[in-house]
Amino acid sequence: MITAAQMRAARALLGLDQKTLAEMAGVSVPTIQRMEASQGNVRGVIESLTRVVEALDAAGVELIPEGAPSVGKGRGVRLKEPQSTEADRKEELP
Repeated sequence: MITAAQMRAARALLGLDQKTLAEMAGVSVPTIQRMEASQGNVRGVIESLTRVVEALDAAGVELIPEGAPSVGKGRGVRLKEPQSTEADRKEELP
């Protein structure tokens, strides 16, 4: 599964606009726009989502699932696990 944030970030890493990604994936620009506007995991027709993921992969982006190690050797970025704040730590106390 891919999140909307991953999709936008992957596009940014490749320097692609939505139109170019849509052309690469064989989907419409509104489809890309709807996918990127999703909250959390991208929602849409599985065939369209698969095409987008395959297009990003072919362009050189490794999509890393939550908690999974990166197997690639190229450069990249990933979000760190959020650091707990003092308020979070107080909530954890019994």
